[in-house]
This record gives sequence, C-alpha cells and structure tokens, in this order.
Amino acid sequence: MCRAFLPTDISDELIDGVIDAATQAPSAGHAQGLHVVVLVDEAREKLWGRSLAPARRSTFRWQGLLQAPVLLLIFTDPSSYVARYAEADKQHTDLGEGTQRWTTPFWTVDAGMAVMSMLLHIESLDLGALFFAFPEPIAEIRAALGVPEHLETIGIVAFGHPDPASPDARAAGRSAQRPRRGASDVIHRGAW
Repeated sequence: MCRAFLPTDISDELIDGVIDAATQAPSAGHAQGLHVVVLVDEAREKLWGRSLAPARRSTFRWQGLLQAPVLLLIFTDPSSYVARYAEADKQHTDLGEGTQRWTTPFWTVDAGMAVMSMLLHIESLDLGALFFAFPEPIAEIRAALGVPEHLETIGIVAFGHPDPASPDARAAGRSAQRPRRGASDVIHRGAW
C-alpha cells in the first residue's frame, strides 16, 4: 500500500479504467451492487476538510496520503442482491425475501473482490494505492455527497503516482510487522 503520493492529476480515462476493472470482478447472481463516488480536486479536499480538522490534520501521520489525487469511495447495495434473487431463476433460494436470509452478505464479499480488482489494476499501471476505512464523521460525509441511505459503506481507495522522495510511499504499516500465516497454518484437510 502507498501512503505518500505526488499531487499529479490522473486522467478521467485512467480513473474510469480502474473502476471498469472493478466491474469485471465476480458478482453473486450478477447482481452488481457496486457504486463508486469519485472525488478529485476540490471535492477530494472537502472530504479531508470534513474528516481532519486543522489541528488534527497538522499531526496526521500520513501527510503524503492527503496528496493522493483520486479518492474512490466504495459503496454496495444489498437491495440489488435481494431484488436479483427474487427473480424467477433465483426464487428457489429464498434469498429474495430479504437480507436477513443471507448467511453470507455477498454484497460485501463482491465489493471486496471489486476493490481487489481495482488495487491490482492500479498496481499494474505502476501507480500506488491505499485502501482504508471511511473516516469520521461518516454520516456527515455520506449526506454531503448525497449517498442514498440504503447503500452500505465499504471503504476508500486512494490512488495516484507514488512520491519517490517520501519514505512513506511504500512504507509498511505497523501491522506488516506481524508474521504472515502460510498455507500450513490455514489448511484443514478433510475436517478441522
């Protein structure tokens, strides 16, 4: 993940290509509940202004993140999955009766796969990206952007050109110090 960016503009065509990569990710029943709000320039700055008050902003650990030219706010629509599974070819599943019928919230799973597709596409372009949780105040940010209440918040993808002069451009976060589990740690053959 990249935490320091150059403020170099990214073309709409490139942004659309990143989002198109997300639309090619798997989608349960082809329900396609993904929604992306693109923030650049002044709109991007407004998000940072709402989430980082001046006093907090000056002490924010990842100053280079604030330079990311593109923020992609990721949302998913559970109702699109319920509606899709209420259609004739999926009715037998009973998943069209409501979100409570779903033992796995595939709208969230699919959104995660869409985000991974974005991150891989961005990396293939030799750009940097960071996926992070929505900052507070989430409700205020959603309202300011006009995001419908029924959409679930997934997170934000920041991307752009990494700042080669910053050690934060490819700096690992504290969590990266933890050992990574290997295949032998996660495989359970035949049973737990």
